[in-house]
Parts: sequence; C-alpha cells; structure tokens
Amino acid sequence: MSGIFKAYDIRGIYGQDLTEAVAYDIGRAYITFTGAKRVVVGRDCRPHSVPLQEALTRGIREQGADVIDIGLCSTPMNYYANGSLKADGSIMITASHNPAEWNGFKLCRADAVPISGATGIADIERIITEQAFAPKAAAPGTLSTTDILPAYAAHIRPFMQFARRPKLAIDYANGMGILEAKTFADAVDQTALYGDIDGSFPNHEANPLHHATLAALQKTVREGSFDFGVAFDGDADRAGFIDETGAIIPMDLITALIAQDVLSREKGVIFYDLRSSRVVKEVIEAAGGIAMMSRVGHAFIKAQMREHNALFAGELSGHYYFRDNYVAESSAMAVIALCNIVTKSGKRLSELIAPLRKYACSGEINTKVTRDPKEILAALKAKYADGHVFELDGVSVEYPTWWFNVRCSNTEPLVRLNLESTKSREEMEARRDEVLAIIRQ
Repeated sequence: MSGIFKAYDIRGIYGQDLTEAVAYDIGRAYITFTGAKRVVVGRDCRPHSVPLQEALTRGIREQGADVIDIGLCSTPMNYYANGSLKADGSIMITASHNPAEWNGFKLCRADAVPISGATGIADIERIITEQAFAPKAAAPGTLSTTDILPAYAAHIRPFMQFARRPKLAIDYANGMGILEAKTFADAVDQTALYGDIDGSFPNHEANPLHHATLAALQKTVREGSFDFGVAFDGDADRAGFIDETGAIIPMDLITALIAQDVLSREKGVIFYDLRSSRVVKEVIEAAGGIAMMSRVGHAFIKAQMREHNALFAGELSGHYYFRDNYVAESSAMAVIALCNIVTKSGKRLSELIAPLRKYACSGEINTKVTRDPKEILAALKAKYADGHVFELDGVSVEYPTWWFNVRCSNTEPLVRLNLESTKSREEMEARRDEVLAIIRQ
C-alpha cells in the first residue's frame, strides 16, 4: 500500500499496491474523514475497476453512507453527477492515462471540490495505516443506480453553436471518451479510431501527451477531409487536438481558442497555467477577458477558479476546466468549443492557430537530479535576481523578452523547465541552455 497516496489522487498497480482490501479501507476512511452521507461512485473500463468498486462501495456503506452508483463513466461525468445530484462527495475509480495494470481513485467533496494530498489524501492514508476508522453504522447505507449520461448530455448541448456540421476524427484509445463523446455524437460527422471499450487498451496507451500515441490519428486526418482530430485519455478528463493537416496543436494554444469561445458568451476571468505561452494571456485580454495565471495541478487550479469565479481554465497537460461543469474538467465541452470556433470563423484550424505560434517555446524539459532541488531553485533565484521573480509554483522569472519557470516533480527526482522568448528562437535556445547549465551543475 505504501506509495499509492499521491499529491492529487490514489494510484497503484492492481493486485500489488492496490487490492480489494485496500479499496474497502479507502471507502471506510473516506467516510470517516469527510462525514459524507451520499456519495457518487463511478468507474472506468479497466476489468479490475469492477471488484475495486464493489469493495469500495461496501466500505462506504458499512460506515452508514448511501452510494449512488453511476457505473461506467468518464471522470467529467463523475464530477457532473456529484454536483447535479447534490451529493456530499464522489469517487472515480480510474488510473487515467496509466497502463492497464494500474488503477486508482479520484476523490471529491460536495460540488466536485477535489481532495488532494494536502486537503485529505494524507489524512485518509493515516486513518487506514492506524486503522482509526469511525465505528461501523448499525445499519448499512443504501445502494442506488443512476444513468448520468442523458442529464450530462442535456447539460452540455446548449453550448453548441455550430454554424455547420463539423467533421471530426476521434481516437478513443478504447477508453471512456467513448461515453464522453456521446454528448455531441449526433451533432457531428466522425470517423472513430479504437472506438470499442476495452480496459486493456490493446492499441496504444491512452495518453495524448505522448505524441507517439497520436500517429494513427494523424494518418487518418491526413488521408481524409476533417476539421480536426481529437484524442482522449483513458478516463476522458484530458484531450489532445491536431489540426486538419495532422499537425499536433500545443495544448496551451487550445486554451487560447477555447477562451475565445467562452468569452464570446460572457466576459470574466480566465486562468492559464504558468507554463503556457504568453500569447495565451494576450488572446484572453484581446477577447475582453481578465487573464490570470494559475499554478500547476487540478486541485490548485480549481481552488483559484472558485476564488475568482472564473469562467474557464486550461492546463498545458490538456485538462480544460469549466465553471459550467462544477469548476471541473469536461473534454466534451472543450471539443464543442473548438467546433464553435472553427465552424463560425470560416477558417481552417491551422489558420486560427498560425498567429498564436509567434513565440519560441522550449517545451517542458525534464532533468533527473541528484542534489536537493531546493538548492537548484535557490541558485536560479540568485542568478536571475534582476528579473521579476515570483514563486507561484517553483521559481518563475520574467524579463522583457523572455521568461522561464522551473518546478520540482511531486513524485520523482525531476526538475522541469519551461522557457519562452518573445523575441527569437536564438534567444530561447541561448537562455534555455544557460538555465539548464545551472540545473545540471
């Protein structure tokens, strides 16, 4: 069990770190910690999600809480069920984009407020380790089932503003995007890749962040006539996009386009994660929005969104958060927003993206380190003290024509660099190498 309690969720290898006995204890500890009376529980398509759900549900009910079983679902559907059914909390059984042998739990309070390592996962681990559960209830909680997909689809459909019928190629990777996309399926023409639910993920890893997984989708788009391509991850809380030429679109630039669609209906605050190109801030402000920078990680972003009543936020990892989905991810709403923009603009997606590719970005560069990462951050702060230094997440430094952010991994001895020049690729490369030299000393 050691090591499965992460910064944002609980995750491990089924049968090794994560067993039915552990799932049962998590159910009991979740109720002991939260005091929830009604809990939404859903699962992804991994075969072992079924026995894990049964054990988790038994633990929850033995503590006296009622379970609303929504069965097979995407993570965005789970968040929607939490909020719309007025539950006291929710648990999604999934290991997201991890390989098939993994599984895990994403935990929330009421209104889909996430429980992170700092806000409860560590407490749940302690309760399990110490066997400090509240006494079992005299009578178990009830178990009911609900099909949440029709209500989720009805909630999302009003955001469709297509000027014509879009044509999409969609790589489902055999995962929960198959259900997520049912919300808009009858409003688009689509060619589906790997559209059969199979939790062994037999065709490729369900992770659009790994560009190798996009090869089949790129080939399909290049051989056909599509507005764009979509690739879902395993639990469909992330999506990657390619344009009509088959080119991969950086996820921060998708944030900029979705922001334009959201702001066309209502003005307000939009968050972009601090690794994003500064063109994202420029686009948000040009569209009449208030651009605000967020730190990395869904628990932090959602907290900042709630604090500022933000309309939308986008993360470089392909998470897209909507106030209208209980301040949580909705990949379906992201796809719809892109369809709105493309069909109403009369332009190809590549034409809409081209002006946003004006700055030179390093991309995220990971360095495995042996010395204390805090020493590295301190060295960077000292070296670049003449810039605008801030510590929203790691160390960020801004200069008139370039900026960088260096963060430490929560789980590995890695230091992550993102750097951008608004002047030239030559400046980006020179500054990138300069900062990397300090990191790798």
